[in-house]
Amino acid sequence: MTAAAARWALDAGAAEVVLFTDLANPVSNAIYQRIGFEPVADLVRIDFVAAP
Repeated sequence: MTAAAARWALDAGAAEVVLFTDLANPVSNAIYQRIGFEPVADLVRIDFVAAP
C-alpha cells in the first residue's frame, strides 16, 4: 500500500514523497528501504514540562 501511494504521488507530479518512521522498528525500516525510500535525517522530539 505504501509503495502504491508513493508511486501514485510521484506519477501525479509530486517532487518528493516523505515518510516518517520509528528508528526502533528495523523491520518496517528495512521494508521501506526495499521499496525505494532512503534515510535522510533523524528527528528527536523532546517535550519540556514546566516545573511546579
